[in-house]
Amino acid sequence: MIYDVKLQITYQYANPAVGGRHVVCVMPLDMPGQRVMASLLDIAPRPEERLDRVDFFGNRITEFSFRGPHDSVAFTLKARIERLVAPALPSNAIALADMPAALARHRDLGPESPLHFLSPSVRVPRDRAMTAFALGALHPDMNAAEAIVAIGSALYRHMRFDPEATTVDTPATEAFAKRHGVCQDFSHIMIACLRGIGIPAGYVSGFLRTLPPPGKPRLEGADAMHAWVRAWCGPEAGWIEFDPTNDKLAGEDHIVVARGRDYSDVSPIKGAMRISGGQKSKQAVDVIPLAG
Repeated sequence: MIYDVKLQITYQYANPAVGGRHVVCVMPLDMPGQRVMASLLDIAPRPEERLDRVDFFGNRITEFSFRGPHDSVAFTLKARIERLVAPALPSNAIALADMPAALARHRDLGPESPLHFLSPSVRVPRDRAMTAFALGALHPDMNAAEAIVAIGSALYRHMRFDPEATTVDTPATEAFAKRHGVCQDFSHIMIACLRGIGIPAGYVSGFLRTLPPPGKPRLEGADAMHAWVRAWCGPEAGWIEFDPTNDKLAGEDHIVVARGRDYSDVSPIKGAMRISGGQKSKQAVDVIPLAG
């Protein structure tokens, strides 16, 4: 499937900001199963400094800064993406009982190494309640891939999607205790569950094609950035991706932007500036399918 993707993020400041330095992570990845045919990130006003680079995990990062005062900043991403993934569970995933030995034998510390995705991270703590929940979803004869799906599906059944329940800074433990949240919360909780039982797991940010109700036109800007989980199934099977918010394997409707240990590695924008007063922000995403 080929998609045209457009993302617009705008910040409006109550008073001019000075000396802003920012890091943006919104450019889709070119990787197996996903081909970036064209992409452009425009920043307005034009920054005095800009650096496009690739981070440790292979994500496309843009750093930029303003020296003079500015009362707004807007980012516009336009990209054409070919997504080729046909989701399926690997047949060679290792047994859960064999996971500790497989990880102990692993010596690679590159970006794809599962060893980076096993310990607690900034947004994903070690939590006894989440580990107990994960254990309750398992059967003794499951392999790693089956366990990943079982835990993701259990979260889908027990959690409620509620865009008003949490903010970007809500801890995963709080969202889990309340059993509601958004895709970021679902993903962080699933990662904690998987790591708690010894399965390496990480965070994926991206875009998800959404379909309008039957007979209704598609709304401009109605899509949003999305998040899901990738987890390691063993040295032969490698990684799979699961979307606990929608109880499905990530497939051709999921467009990958970035991968990391949790949201803090792949947040769309972060930075610092001198400012007085408040700010307002808007975000709009369009994911438009062009061809099969």
